[in-house]
Amino acid sequence: MLALRLTRGAKPAVQLRRLLVAMAAAGTGFLLLCTLGYAISHPDDPRGSLLRLAWCLTPLAATVYFAVAVARTDPGTLPRPGLAAIGLGPARLMAVSAATTALSCTLGSMLALLFFLHLRGDLTGMPFDGAAAEFLAADASLPLPAALTLLGLVPVIASVAVALVHRPKDTRTAVTRRAARSYGRFGAYDRTGTRETFGAYGRFGSRLRRGSDGTGQARSGEAPPAQEGRTDDPDPHDLPETPREAPKDLPWGIAVLAAGLAVEAYAAEASATPLTFPGGPTPVLLGWLLTAAGLTLAGPGLTHLCGRLLQAVRPGALRLLAGRVLMEEATRIGRPLGVVCAVASATYAMAELRHPGSDAFGPLTILGALLVTGCTVATLLTAAVEAKHARADTTAALLRLGAPATMLRSAAALRAGAVLVLFVPLTLFVAELAAMPLAR
Repeated sequence: MLALRLTRGAKPAVQLRRLLVAMAAAGTGFLLLCTLGYAISHPDDPRGSLLRLAWCLTPLAATVYFAVAVARTDPGTLPRPGLAAIGLGPARLMAVSAATTALSCTLGSMLALLFFLHLRGDLTGMPFDGAAAEFLAADASLPLPAALTLLGLVPVIASVAVALVHRPKDTRTAVTRRAARSYGRFGAYDRTGTRETFGAYGRFGSRLRRGSDGTGQARSGEAPPAQEGRTDDPDPHDLPETPREAPKDLPWGIAVLAAGLAVEAYAAEASATPLTFPGGPTPVLLGWLLTAAGLTLAGPGLTHLCGRLLQAVRPGALRLLAGRVLMEEATRIGRPLGVVCAVASATYAMAELRHPGSDAFGPLTILGALLVTGCTVATLLTAAVEAKHARADTTAALLRLGAPATMLRSAAALRAGAVLVLFVPLTLFVAELAAMPLAR
């Protein structure tokens, strides 16, 4: 009930994102049901049915990835002060977020089942009754347990993934943390790293000269000495904060990307099966999955590199701000960028391999491609919104310091341009390498 109330009381933008999750779940559920219909109508082709089911893993993964991104940006399930006092601790909020995701995905699965039954002709009274009766095996009875099992994949996997992402990071109770607190000599808190010699505590000024960080700290009850030039306003040179270290997954991403391209080349040499959905060879699917994984791993490192390049060669305030923000948000933005790059390269490669006048791409191929592309682009936009909310305090501080709003917009445009300059050629390069062995 709490998850339902939070769902009803959310803002229109949040409701729109949840509706998009439901639509993605509906599309994935419909593809899974079409696979079941093919298995019913072609009982003598189990390999083709399994291959179609394997191709459905790609839109399934894209839908789950999008559902996790939407749940991560849901303001109704974010931890806030005071919620633990009314029983809404981190574990309860995790359960609420998982339940909200399950509700959205279940709604989409129900819509997929209704549309599937309508196209089979099992439901009447609507336009296009039984339009795909022959393709969906309308003459055979639909196994309800199998249909419900396939439709339950998206809600179950998405809710479990959301629960894993939102699991409490620190499960220790306050009593455990209090018991684990260290005490120094004479019951003093915060044991220092250096050992005190006998009688050092009683020497005059010894505690004043050396604080917990070794720099000097006033005794209890005394105000610290005033620092020259200290003000309550933040220093503009400290905004934004110093970015984190560069992501260390870039070499691994390049290695996995090379492995994926090698698998695709091997699949092209070993099989002459046409590259169609879902009749393509299984090694091609494996190669594309490895390529996508490599680009996803390399995305944060490449985004961090974009931020460093923006700050190269005597940067001004605009380039410095854009580069620092891009380096800080490298992990949050880089992974969705890598996924979008992988999907775009695969789509470009499939378009290059399609011969003019051939029926290589059917309606299910187009639906799957639109579903994967839409989910990945929506995930990237959701990550951008999350990054904007994460640096809202920094943006407000810059505005208080007198930074013009046009400067902030110019920095955002500069970040987008730098990312496009790096990732668009990379996408075309990977697409050409992936299509080159398959075009022989």
